Amino acid sequence: MSYIIVRNNETIPISSIPELDYPSFLELNVSSLIKAAGSHCVSYFGYQHAGKIRLVCCIANDELHTIHVSSSVANEGQSLPSFTKHNLVFEKFEREIHENFGIHYTDHPWLKPVRFPFNRSNKSMTVGDYPFFKIDSEELHEVGVGPIHAGIIEPGHFRFICNGEQILHLEIQLGYQHRGIEHLFLEKKKLLQRITLAENIAGDSVAAHTVAFVNLWESLNNYHPGRDLQLARTIALELERIAVHTGDLSAMCTDVAYQLGSAVYGRLRTPVINYFQKWCGNRLAKGLIRAGKNNYPFTDDLAEELTKLLDEYEKDFEEMSEELFSLPSALARFEKTGVVTVEQAGMIGTVGMSARMSGIKRDIRHSHPHDLYPELLHQPVIRDYGDVYARARIRKKEINQSIEYIRELVQNIQQGKQKITELPNPAPDSFTISLVEGWRGEVCHCAVTDEKGELMYYKIKDSSFHNWLALALSVRNNEISDFPICNKSFDLSYCGHDL
Repeated sequence: MSYIIVRNNETIPISSIPELDYPSFLELNVSSLIKAAGSHCVSYFGYQHAGKIRLVCCIANDELHTIHVSSSVANEGQSLPSFTKHNLVFEKFEREIHENFGIHYTDHPWLKPVRFPFNRSNKSMTVGDYPFFKIDSEELHEVGVGPIHAGIIEPGHFRFICNGEQILHLEIQLGYQHRGIEHLFLEKKKLLQRITLAENIAGDSVAAHTVAFVNLWESLNNYHPGRDLQLARTIALELERIAVHTGDLSAMCTDVAYQLGSAVYGRLRTPVINYFQKWCGNRLAKGLIRAGKNNYPFTDDLAEELTKLLDEYEKDFEEMSEELFSLPSALARFEKTGVVTVEQAGMIGTVGMSARMSGIKRDIRHSHPHDLYPELLHQPVIRDYGDVYARARIRKKEINQSIEYIRELVQNIQQGKQKITELPNPAPDSFTISLVEGWRGEVCHCAVTDEKGELMYYKIKDSSFHNWLALALSVRNNEISDFPICNKSFDLSYCGHDL
């Protein structure tokens, strides 16, 4: 067998991943695995081992609920044919490998740096020298936005090429923060330090990234969490979805100058995040999710309070949503603005809402369920028109869905004295992959341990890694004044991308 099949949150010996010669590795992934129905690349990375670069590709099959893992080896600085020439979903993965290890893909169409990390292969290339795409023309002009933005937006540079008000091309360059998060997972040895790192990968996705880490860590330690831990994690993920979707609807109303919607949705977000404060002492859910234990168990009293909160929230949310989605001036800005077609979404490998808005049924809660999602029998919310309106409607329907899930979950709380487990050392010479559906989309964490069970490599992929290109495509042929609403309708993460 040229690949090994694993399930979400499964740990296997690293030696069990077949190691192919590179031509066979390329042929397997671009001509076979990625072309199967329901397949997409969840991670493709390289790490240094025994003086070589080991390349590991993970292709998920959403219909079979499996992940196909294969590998190959290369030398640092080697020239290789690219996966990207055959399938664009690999373009940013290969750009990252090129940046980290100097591997040159001879036929890659867009071989530019991704993040400018401190340990990049070519340190002479700096973020200030980024080679933006250019068009020579007397009729066209460029508009630069960033990297310093107004308000609380993080650093990123947007370079528009326009014909008058019409956007012909947008290129997005990130990589200004140089955070080194993945390297810190190796440097920090205490479990609490690593969980704290996971909580800070992306501030609006604390639950998503922390659940991905603890599920991975528990798998590495052959620990199976009880229902109480899985209940808290599932509720936290759905509450995070409600809170951020509500805040995004508020921001979308702001961007089309609908002040009532901005104010009401903004108010509705507050009690949801305040509930996290009551539950664990932090409005973003930091401190709530821990491997092998829960310092803040979900109790009957918390369930009663949450049920009351959702009852009050839902009434005002439905009334406000009915107003928004019947308001001609708002719909005129939402409908047919920022369209991403199903062909484009599939071609670039979008995930989460950015895939579902264009008719692609891609949702980890359905395809690779974890924690208590198998009980919920989740069915993704799908729209097929790919515009700002689709992204707004998905948010609204997913909030309704999350409320239903939480009401179902709180009916079966198992209380009692919590059993706190000291986790043993992680399995040596092993590989683990963990997938979680955050509110923005698919989060993927991968880990490789050495012969002593120490982390040798840790790989993080936020859903934004897939979806920034979707934003760039969505604004083509739109007026530049539509960029703010397009941008907010995706609400992608700068820090989640800039690891």
